[in-house]
Amino acid sequence: MHRTREKNAKSKCVISMDGNTTTITNPENGDVKSFSFDHCYWSHDECTEDENGVFTQDSQTSKYADQNLVFKDLGQGVLDNAWQGYNATLFAYGQTGSGKSYSMTGYGANKGIVPITCGELFNAIEKNKDDNKQLRVTFSMLEIYNEQIRDLLVKGQQKQGGLKVRQSPKIGFYVEGLKQVPVSNYREIEQLMEQGAISRTTASTNMNATSSRSHMVITIKFEQVFMNTSGQSTTKSSEINLVDLAGSERANSTGATGDRLKEGAAINQSLSTLGNVISALADIAGGKKKVLIPYRDSVLTKLSQSALGGNSRTIMIAALSPAGINFDETLSTLRYADRAKKIQNNAVINESPTERLIRELKEENDRLLEMLKSHGKKGNNSEELKYLLAENERQMGNQLSWEQRLEEARSEWEKTFLNTSKEKADWEQLPYIMNINEDSQLNGVIKHCFDKGKTVIGKENQDGVNVAIKGFSIQAEHAVVYNDGSKIYIEPSTTQSLINCNGARIKTKTQLHHLDRLKFGTTSLFLFMSFTSERGPQDQIDKYNYDYFMTEIAEHEGLAAELQTPRTHGDEAQSSTTTVFHEFVDLMPLITEANAISEELNKHVKFEAEVKSSASHETTAKSKDKEVLVKVTNTLTRKVWIWSKGKFINRKNIMDQMYSEWSDSGQVKVSKKNDPFWDPVEDVFLGSCHVWLQPVAYRVEVDEHFAVHNYHGKEEAVIHVQIVPCNERGKPKIEDDILVDSDELLGCPLHFHIKLPQCMGVRWVMEDNSRGVYCRVVLPDEKHQIVTDRIWNKIHSELAFSRQISYKKVSAKILQNLLTQSLVLELWGTQDKTEVEHTEEHVSRHLDVDIISPTNGAPDYSSLQKENKQLKEELEKSRKTAHHQNGTTNGLDVDLAKNIQIFFKDIRSVQHQIQSMKDIADGVQKDGKYNGNMKVIIEDYVTSLDTTDKQLSTCVQALRKSVMDTIKKNKSK
Repeated sequence: MHRTREKNAKSKCVISMDGNTTTITNPENGDVKSFSFDHCYWSHDECTEDENGVFTQDSQTSKYADQNLVFKDLGQGVLDNAWQGYNATLFAYGQTGSGKSYSMTGYGANKGIVPITCGELFNAIEKNKDDNKQLRVTFSMLEIYNEQIRDLLVKGQQKQGGLKVRQSPKIGFYVEGLKQVPVSNYREIEQLMEQGAISRTTASTNMNATSSRSHMVITIKFEQVFMNTSGQSTTKSSEINLVDLAGSERANSTGATGDRLKEGAAINQSLSTLGNVISALADIAGGKKKVLIPYRDSVLTKLSQSALGGNSRTIMIAALSPAGINFDETLSTLRYADRAKKIQNNAVINESPTERLIRELKEENDRLLEMLKSHGKKGNNSEELKYLLAENERQMGNQLSWEQRLEEARSEWEKTFLNTSKEKADWEQLPYIMNINEDSQLNGVIKHCFDKGKTVIGKENQDGVNVAIKGFSIQAEHAVVYNDGSKIYIEPSTTQSLINCNGARIKTKTQLHHLDRLKFGTTSLFLFMSFTSERGPQDQIDKYNYDYFMTEIAEHEGLAAELQTPRTHGDEAQSSTTTVFHEFVDLMPLITEANAISEELNKHVKFEAEVKSSASHETTAKSKDKEVLVKVTNTLTRKVWIWSKGKFINRKNIMDQMYSEWSDSGQVKVSKKNDPFWDPVEDVFLGSCHVWLQPVAYRVEVDEHFAVHNYHGKEEAVIHVQIVPCNERGKPKIEDDILVDSDELLGCPLHFHIKLPQCMGVRWVMEDNSRGVYCRVVLPDEKHQIVTDRIWNKIHSELAFSRQISYKKVSAKILQNLLTQSLVLELWGTQDKTEVEHTEEHVSRHLDVDIISPTNGAPDYSSLQKENKQLKEELEKSRKTAHHQNGTTNGLDVDLAKNIQIFFKDIRSVQHQIQSMKDIADGVQKDGKYNGNMKVIIEDYVTSLDTTDKQLSTCVQALRKSVMDTIKKNKSK
């Protein structure tokens, strides 16, 4: 199905299908890979929506595969297997949003394999007219998150730590205490699935997890009990397991390479282990021997052991995203599925006389009781035996009292159904809010109505609270909603109550309007549905999905200026940042949750998202590549870290586990080295500036103060930069060495000094004077970095840095780099010098460039340059303007170089005049002709100063006129 973000990014379709072959094309280099499977289904386009909301083929030649076709090929086989007495399992694997849940459960009128299979099963059951055949169906639904099992059919608080997986010699692994509900028709299964969806949604809010990070397993147990003429019965049983796996990207792209912590217990463990099991089974199928299959390494693989490598007929659906921006994930999914198809199972019919089954269970019980007596003193064995005994008793009860169990389930169901019917009547009459979830399948599962009068929203189990909401930062009494019969108002109960309406935080009583978007606390999202008179068929509720909420909130919280909200019909420049924009938006709720966890665990750590621009580090300054980073600040120690997106998500998963343990036990102990909120101190990038090297190509000196800007464009410091052309021994070039044409450098050596006298107004040190700074100098095509010394505790840092750069022979490439690229100065911040571990990098000699130490005693002509600073600023401004508007124009460069050469000749005469003034002063001291006559001395000085001033003014005006004439001439070309 289409996804908004892929369309906005103008991502190309990289998937094509021909029969049972799927082909994927690498959008970067055009490489093509093909994979063959039993079935390939195209659902990207070539479809239309009928009046009932069902997607069907838009023409006779369309290759679109609708839900019925998928069921016919896959679901029907599962159903046929069940009737024959075989176990059957259906896995759905793929990236989040690729269509796994759509294939399994469907959406709206487009029912998936699970509901169609259940419906067809009961259609067949209802047609059964054989009095000697009893057909029994039980339904269970569980969720695996962070290696803990939740029963989705049980309301209220569940067992701490989740349900346990046990192993029986007869039935293998099973979930102890899992509720298995007898059902007599499809409607009951449909309503049980609705109940499970509510539990799953509530849990995702409470556990700080979305369904894309958990596995859902639906098990339908189908038994056929046959009675013969002698009154004996035979049972043919089948278990249908329908498994909706967590998003595959959770297993392979969230961990950060090089992070000192690996992802904790695990949100990913089941999916990773499933991949290992499939690989091991594929190796066995390929003839490899002595392969260890790690079934026991995760909850999911324990429960799926029979389906994966034993007594089951198993189908895997690999859902693919056709978008080019998801190429890596899609290729990974195809390889995963290609590996899985090699597995071979040997399924058998599960059929045995019922009486024999009961007899065997009784015999097993007797054996277990004997073992219990003999091993009673051994605690571990004793507990395990008790669990096995209880499970056998449960199975015996299932065989003997089916009618009674069905009646109990029906009675319980009627009570639930009555409550559900009343709630639905309220939704049709009263204003209400409905939940919005990252998984669109769970949207609208939870609804809260507002009766006339006052409704209090807050935490559950609080006196006076009418509507209980789970999630981070929900206050005991969070908000009050007023319904006067014609209007609805909402008001925060306390100043700490976080409530956003349509993306903006509200702090006072505010009127709500139909389809307003509400966020309570940091994670709970709801869409407001007003009075029935205001609702209409054109509401487009589906428009207000999770992505819409996040984008709206991001706009109000303020993204970086370069990440404007991408629109559907944006231009190419805008679409290039769409992926980064959505990464930023996706990261926002995780950062909000991490901040909430930090606050509740009293960690004093603050997380903020920012966007790294590659142009800040590149000598061309043209790169449009951006990357989402997370700034981490300890508000107590003022230490700062910069984490990659992958590292943050990795740490966030560990934080989730840590918070879950804290929620269960009220405390959590973790050593500093295992604390996801802590890292060793590191250096932090503060900002950079670009010093264009074009003057160096003409042997013209650079002496400027440059502002250092961070990724957001904010000034972090000002750094003084000098680039002085020199000879091989480090002696500065004289003005006569200025080149008229840069091509004169070709084939010649080039030497220049890079000097960084000082760095001023360092905001990093202003915020905390215990910090320090240093600079990295990056030259075009230079792999090594030049690093200055570290300066600590000074807002105005005397860097006193000088380094000579020598090109033995200027090639065409080196010259082009000088004319079109820049030297990048990166300012880095250091923290707590006792903890910083930093190895200085030294640039080694190599083919074209040498970096040598500064020459002692080299003369410094900075005084003359400072006297003419204003003129040079005008020159540089003119040069940059011409460079950006017209590129590197040789004609302009030549004219400027000629004018500069004339200017320095004029300056030389001024220098001679100044020397004459010095000679006069020396004469006064050495010659007695003046005899102390100060008047004569002063007259001579005034004459000399007049002459000097006129000459200086003349040459400055001449250069200014020449520069302006040159620029005008160039513009007129």
